[in-house]
Amino acid sequence: MPELPEVEVVRSGLEPAVTGATVASVSVLDSRSLRRHDGPAEDFVARLTGARFESAERRGKFLWLPLAGDPAAEASVAHAAVGAHEAVAAHEALAAHEALVVHLGMSGQVLLRDRFTDDALTRIRVELEHPGHGPLRLNFVDQRIFGSMAIDELRPAADGHGLVPSQVAHIARDPLDEHFDDRLFVARLRKRNTGIKRALLDQTLISGIGNIYADEALWASRIHYDQPTGALSLPRVKTLLAEVRAVLIKALAEGGTSFDAQYVNVNGNSGYFSHSLNAYGQQGKPCPRCGRPIVREQFMNRGSHFCPFCQRIRVT
Repeated sequence: MPELPEVEVVRSGLEPAVTGATVASVSVLDSRSLRRHDGPAEDFVARLTGARFESAERRGKFLWLPLAGDPAAEASVAHAAVGAHEAVAAHEALAAHEALVVHLGMSGQVLLRDRFTDDALTRIRVELEHPGHGPLRLNFVDQRIFGSMAIDELRPAADGHGLVPSQVAHIARDPLDEHFDDRLFVARLRKRNTGIKRALLDQTLISGIGNIYADEALWASRIHYDQPTGALSLPRVKTLLAEVRAVLIKALAEGGTSFDAQYVNVNGNSGYFSHSLNAYGQQGKPCPRCGRPIVREQFMNRGSHFCPFCQRIRVT
């Protein structure tokens, strides 16, 4: 499924097009794509129509668009307020209490189109009016229908920084987040009694990392995927965290990893980080570091790719 770089590519592509845009109409073409919405399709349509998007946000692999409500209603409440402070308070009370949450699942895509362009396998269509860009169409396309859209309540984040949808509250911050706490992550990781790759895939510990980028960061750090977390020294954990960031930043710069037409940006274009992979999917090919073959082993109903020579399990 899409990992942090792929979702961030979608978020950054959406942000200038949706920020300040008003929802003109909503069409639910397949209600299965509302499985995470608490209510029927009619409720989803009614609550989204007329709302205005404030921004495009992300945590790990989750994407959401905070809703500001009806601009006319906001103006009316603010006008009725006696002073400037009351007007600000009234606006904040109305704004950003809900969000449109988007989960891409295995094959979900969010595509920006003009009003005359549609896409096959569109499950939800959102017509937008943007003050600068004019009319736009946002198509939620999903071949396998594992992804979803939902309107969800925004709540204060557990660490006090910002708001997150209730569906995302259990997800940890990702290592590219400005509020990610390195020392807290290291302390929690070293208390875990598990293999390091299992820990990296635990979205309640650190988010945004999936199979591809875990394999790449572990290869770069020379750490075996089943290395016990308790046996990792502090310098090695710091090295791993640095390599996780480096891999994610490089993948972002290259538009993410696309092995087929499913992982695309908002314009339908694929990323090309797949050409930069050192371990993932490279079984049988020479390790770029030592020349010995990369191997693949079964791991959690998927595969782990690593170099048996460079990435050995260490006792300490």
